[in-house]
Amino acid sequence: MIYTGKRGISFENSLNYTNQIYINQGRAIINKRATPMKIIGKTRGNQHICIFDQKSTTDYDGIYQGKSIVFEAKSTKEKRLPFSIIADHQIQYLEDAEKQGAVSFLIVEMRISRDVFLVPNNMLQKYLKEAQNGGRKSIPLRDLEVYAHLVESKNGVALDYLSVVDRLIAAAIA
Repeated sequence: MIYTGKRGISFENSLNYTNQIYINQGRAIINKRATPMKIIGKTRGNQHICIFDQKSTTDYDGIYQGKSIVFEAKSTKEKRLPFSIIADHQIQYLEDAEKQGAVSFLIVEMRISRDVFLVPNNMLQKYLKEAQNGGRKSIPLRDLEVYAHLVESKNGVALDYLSVVDRLIAAAIA
């Protein structure tokens, strides 16, 4: 595996800041999950050498309005969301969590358009099924603009994704 970390670190920092605002406002408790690591040694400078110990689930999880929330954050500079940047175990976790009643989704930063979209799990699963049947291996930006939910700055929050989650919960009840 090639290490490709830090490509979305500023996006992740924005999400972490957003989640801290949600906690401060008393709106939700959403946490960044650490990827399990195992220390295998030390360098001469006394820094730890680590490897991934096991597969992580998703980037974030927590509680909002009594509901479990799980989501994976992705960032891409392309005009599409390639499925290759989402690990199979993450896709499966989103699906399993939703079956247990969680609100599960992707939050995607499209750096080319400077937009952030919330992609509900059911939309993700639809596109993945099409890909398995010979369809495209990504979601084009134009489809995200039409079918996904734009995450906007409001309520004193730069990436107010909970406003979108409110709409998802309301639609599930209706």
